[in-house]
Parts: sequence; structure tokens; C-alpha cells
Amino acid sequence: MNVSERDSHILRHIIGYCDQINEAVHRFGDEEHLFLIDAIYQNAVALCLLQIGELGGHLSEKFKSVHQSVPWRQIKSLRNIIAHNYGSIDAETTWEIIKDDIPDLKRFCMDILEKEKD
Repeated sequence: MNVSERDSHILRHIIGYCDQINEAVHRFGDEEHLFLIDAIYQNAVALCLLQIGELGGHLSEKFKSVHQSVPWRQIKSLRNIIAHNYGSIDAETTWEIIKDDIPDLKRFCMDILEKEKD
């Protein structure tokens, strides 16, 4: 499948925010208890998650329908929660997203872009 230039551009930006989350983990510490007690750490990650959700919302409907294995709606919903209800974000759930979902999302985006090169 040919990915539009716009979608490719968005995927590259999503990868960049995944990398920033990884950098935050490297900088602040790769332990859940450090994340849970550090508001600055949480805020750094929350901004990246917000941006990923925003970018995911700008992917074309065609792209999202072809790649339904990625929970685009949940990614956008997380963005809305961060933007509008920041105080209600569960830090433990956010940590799980950082550790489990962000690496998968980055790998997915990189795989799509790599296939486009071939």
C-alpha cells in the first residue's frame, strides 16, 4: 500500500515523540516508582502522548482503515483525556502505556515507513 506523503510525515513525527518518551525514561529513570513520584517526568511524557494523539487524529481515514490493528480511536481518546482532564490521568496506566504501547507504536510506524522504501 502506498502511504501518502502526509501520512508518512505524520508517522515520522509520531516516531519522534516516541523517541522523546524514550529519552525521558532514560533521563528520569526506567523505574515505575520514579515515574509515579515525579510530576515533571509525568508532564514530559503527557505532552508527548498528547502530541501523538493529535497526530494520529490527522492520519487519513484510508490509512487508519487499512491499519486497524492500531487502536487509533484510543490514541485520540487518550489525547483528549490529557488535554481536557489532565488531573484524572492514572499514572500507573500511563506507565504501562510508556512501557508496552509506545514501543509497539514506534515499531509499527517504522515498519510502515520501511515498507514504503522498498
